[in-house]
Amino acid sequence: MRILAVSDEASNALWSAQVRELTRGTDLIISCGDLKNEYLDYLITLINTPLLYVFGNHDGTTGPDGGICIDGKLCVLGGVRFLGLGGSMRYREGPNMYTEQDMRRRFRRLRLSLWRKGGCDVLVTHAPAKGWGDMEDLPHNGFDVFNGIMTKYRPKLMLHGHIHQSYGRIKREYVHTSGTKIMNVCGYKIIDTEI
Repeated sequence: MRILAVSDEASNALWSAQVRELTRGTDLIISCGDLKNEYLDYLITLINTPLLYVFGNHDGTTGPDGGICIDGKLCVLGGVRFLGLGGSMRYREGPNMYTEQDMRRRFRRLRLSLWRKGGCDVLVTHAPAKGWGDMEDLPHNGFDVFNGIMTKYRPKLMLHGHIHQSYGRIKREYVHTSGTKIMNVCGYKIIDTEI
């Protein structure tokens, strides 16, 4: 499966006539949040493939017309199980921001679905997992509950955004102790994977 994963920053390379060439063979687009709906609709239209998305901390409560919201849901597409938990750590009032306890509650509502489907293959979030590519300041802290999800369900991939390259020397890929490959997809990343 070839995935175009996007988050946080619209890419000039994708926002151009080169988009079809750059994304040739893409089976799925995944948005990890904080991108304008117009940009996502543009990608759906030009690449002509499904889009799954979660909300970022700067998003509202509606997504692109042509996308499938998986925020707070377990979605099965083409036999692949995607678990979506968008948002960031709460640092002010507004939508799509949660305390650690809030995010744990959101996850608990999904446990029956995860049990019925036998787990998940891809964890799609906006914020990173605590200790795996997050930062020290509250707005950029990761959620510890994501570590528990990876440890218990062992998804093949965790895709997130929120931590921009412009913040400094940011490592974009990790392998979690569970074996899950964690990828920060700010901007865009094309992922070829067997799931």
